Amino acid sequence: MKPIMKFILFPVLLVLNGCIVQFIPETTGDQELLVVKGLITDQPGINTIKLSKSLPLGEIKETKPLKGCSVFIIDDSGVAYRLTETTPGTYITDSTLFRGKIGSKYTLRINTNNNFTTINSYESIPMEMKPVPPIDSIYYEKKIVRYNDIGQADEGCQIYLNTLDPTNSCQFYKWNYSETWEFRIPYLVPNRICWITNNSGTIYIKNTSILAEDKISRYPLNFISNETDRLNVKYSILVNQYSLNEDEYFYWEKLQNISKEVGSLYDITPAYIPSNISCTDDPNIQVLGYFSVSARSSKRIFIKDSFSGLVDLYTTCPSDTIQGADTIPIPGLNESVWVIVSRMESGMPHYRIITDKKGCADCSVRGTPVEPVFWRDDK
Repeated sequence: MKPIMKFILFPVLLVLNGCIVQFIPETTGDQELLVVKGLITDQPGINTIKLSKSLPLGEIKETKPLKGCSVFIIDDSGVAYRLTETTPGTYITDSTLFRGKIGSKYTLRINTNNNFTTINSYESIPMEMKPVPPIDSIYYEKKIVRYNDIGQADEGCQIYLNTLDPTNSCQFYKWNYSETWEFRIPYLVPNRICWITNNSGTIYIKNTSILAEDKISRYPLNFISNETDRLNVKYSILVNQYSLNEDEYFYWEKLQNISKEVGSLYDITPAYIPSNISCTDDPNIQVLGYFSVSARSSKRIFIKDSFSGLVDLYTTCPSDTIQGADTIPIPGLNESVWVIVSRMESGMPHYRIITDKKGCADCSVRGTPVEPVFWRDDK
């Protein structure tokens, strides 16, 4: 074939085979990679560093805990704090000995052992703990999701955040949140009221260094649709605000861009995003993840409001009714079918409504019947 024909056919073949080609960056073959996930703050309590091992991007999706390492946090005065391994791959600080201080710099040092492919030492660059202002306010607004068949509005809830740093010291922000809501089964069952707590899985960041003022207004944190029961009874969100170094901000920005493409933060292994941790024995060895050093401020709000068009998750629960005394045997009771109503009406024998969905008879299938310690803080 003539060279000119090769150049003509090559793009045609690309079109026929599709335009999207999986990109796998150059890595170190089948060598295991160290994955680091860690954050220290200025708040009292323990700080956690999680270590795991993974093959390069595109080969596996899950990591395995890396146990038996020696892990240290070293401050800028040279004092080293050794972390304790509590479960495989999870290392924590002693809350009585260590607490991050604003203005100080911290270095993470890791020594692996024979649980890893090679025994190496790893070290982060010194990370300064920047100050963070308090969260000014968290608030919500009702949002119309759609209009139903009879013209009534179905409403969701958009949660916003405002913050301001008059000292202009922070400039790079990151947020996460923990949401808790109460839900109730609309039947007479022992476990009728429960609570669910979820943590955010989206990257929320903001750069104010390019703004005239270190001020953030109406930052959209979380939208709650009417397709869940979060808003049916009572909802609470605890928002954490973190200060970031400029380098860490750009790390999260790159990770944010990738997570938008693949759909979830937890679906990616960012092998080609530079870490702030390197192998001191061999700089060519890749490290995944980041050692974060941040000041933190927090704020909680409660939402107990009426929203129109909220979904009812229990409309399909009842499936059969049995009349008679309580001693009537029910095949598969508490194994494949569950009682959701059992009572005596005036002048009538006992009857039971049963279901083949355990979640209709026991709220602990989805949540916990133990009320959170903060649940009455809005009183």
